[in-house]
Amino acid sequence: MSAPGSAVRPVPAWAPSTAPRTRLDRATWSARADAHAERADALTAEHRARHARGERHPVHDFLFTYYGYKPGQLRRWHPGAGVALADAAERAPWRWYSPVPERSGTGPGAFMPDAAAFATEKPELARLVHAMLARTAARPGQFGCFGLHEWAMVYRTPEHRHKVPLRLGQAGTDAVVEQGELRCTHIDAYRFFTPDAVPRNRLAPTRETQPLLEQPGCLHAGMDVYKWAMKLGPLVPGEILLDAFELARDIRILDMEAAPYDLADWGVVPVRIETAEGKAEYVRRQRDFAERGNALRGRILEAWCGEAA
Repeated sequence: MSAPGSAVRPVPAWAPSTAPRTRLDRATWSARADAHAERADALTAEHRARHARGERHPVHDFLFTYYGYKPGQLRRWHPGAGVALADAAERAPWRWYSPVPERSGTGPGAFMPDAAAFATEKPELARLVHAMLARTAARPGQFGCFGLHEWAMVYRTPEHRHKVPLRLGQAGTDAVVEQGELRCTHIDAYRFFTPDAVPRNRLAPTRETQPLLEQPGCLHAGMDVYKWAMKLGPLVPGEILLDAFELARDIRILDMEAAPYDLADWGVVPVRIETAEGKAEYVRRQRDFAERGNALRGRILEAWCGEAA
């Protein structure tokens, strides 16, 4: 990826995908699809079991309830843009798949995910996703927020989004916010701040400024790598999609461990960011997530539009 401070790369001009980058025979791509489904099922097994019992988990169900993608979507494997699947006539009706000319050597009935078809149908989304991936990775990470965005969502209010008690009580929670500094750069966290917390934030993120403010140290930006991969659909290899899901899952755990809620009944051990030790642990893990997130952004861009990571 580009080094911090380097010029942001322009949105690529996606050319019609007449020639595949590579070809997978039926046996190879079927095996990958089966392995992907097995891995996805393992990742979603507990969620699906809870759903069948009518139970909810305040930490682990978030990726399904907030992002809205179902386990069935996660288990569907795609090879990535420009990868031709031989003998894949059943994928002819799949969105953003295009037939591969027989002269390419793939034989009849070959289809591949087509980046140009996606960009033609969804030009604004293509530009947005490219900007969010490339620009975020090109910026230096910021590591001084200490997860206070969740605290700002319950600041000075008796009504909380999550019906879970505060482990420090309301007064103790408010004091942590007032003794710290709100530095949230992510609109989808900032928009849930309480009215009293909004003016305490260093910035005022908006949907329009999101591509300008997003940075890799933000936990929510790291979780959103999964969202961007999902939005690209078949242009992202299934293996990368599941890696992005695993990153989002791991980030969600830290997000709630560092939150003000008492989640002991769900086995969550808090990262006490109100202490020096808790802040140090948070930043250490935050830096690791930033590295993993940027690596995934690079892999998605390379698979999608051929940009070197």
